[in-house]
Amino acid sequence: MATIVPRLREERDIDFVIANGENSAHGAGLTAATVDALLTSGVDVITSGDHIWDQKEVYEVIEREPRLLRPLNFPPSAPGRGSTVVRLDGLPPVGVVNVIGRVFMPNTDCPFRAAEAEIARLLTQTKIILVDLHAEATSEKIAMGRFLDGKVSAVIGTHTHVATADECVLPNGTAYLSDAGMCGPHDSVLGRDVGAVLRRFLTQMPQKMEVAEGNVALCGVIVEVDEATGRARSIERIRIPCDKVE
Repeated sequence: MATIVPRLREERDIDFVIANGENSAHGAGLTAATVDALLTSGVDVITSGDHIWDQKEVYEVIEREPRLLRPLNFPPSAPGRGSTVVRLDGLPPVGVVNVIGRVFMPNTDCPFRAAEAEIARLLTQTKIILVDLHAEATSEKIAMGRFLDGKVSAVIGTHTHVATADECVLPNGTAYLSDAGMCGPHDSVLGRDVGAVLRRFLTQMPQKMEVAEGNVALCGVIVEVDEATGRARSIERIRIPCDKVE
C-alpha cells in the first residue's frame, strides 16, 4: 500500500482514496499503527465492518481519528462515527458512509433506513457521497445499490474478499460493485493459509488461521464522479499485483 497507492494516485490522477482497513492488523481488526500506515500511504478515509473491534486499542483510536469509520448502523453508544465529510484543498467536499448488512451478519439496525437518513443529512453538505456496504449477501448489496441509486455517487460492497464482475453505473447515476475484492495474499483462502483452512473443513477441528503470503495484490475500483451533480460517470475494477511493483 505504501508504494502502490501514491503511484496509483499519480498515474491515474486520483483525487480521493477510501480503503476498508478492518483486516489490516494481520487479518484481525485495526491498530493505531495500521491506521497510521494506511493514512500515511495516501488513504483519505478508512472504513471497516464486523471486525472493527477485534483489537481493543482501536477504541481510543476511533474516538480521536475522524477519518476512521465504523458501521453507521451499530448502536449509537458504540465508539466512533459511521460517516464523515472530508474537505481537501482544491476539491469539493466528499461524504463517506460506512454501513453493515444484516443477512448472515451480526445483529444491527436496518442498514437501509440508517443509510437513507444519514445520506439526507450529508446531502446538505455535499453532492458527492460514497457508501461502503460491508455485507455478506449479494442480494442485500444489490438491493442497497438500487435503493440508493441517484442519491449517492457510489455504493461499493466489501467483506467477502473476492472481487465481483458486476461493476456498472446504475440508471440514476450511482456507480455500483457487489464486492471490491481483497488487498492481500491471493494464494490463500480469503487471505488465510490454505492448509489450515482445508484442515478446518476436513476435520471440523479448531485451527490457527495464519495470514498467507503468496501472490499479494491490491483490488479495488476507480470511480469518476461529476463534481457538479455527484453522479458517477464511470466505474473501473482494478487488480494490481504487488510483487511487480518496485
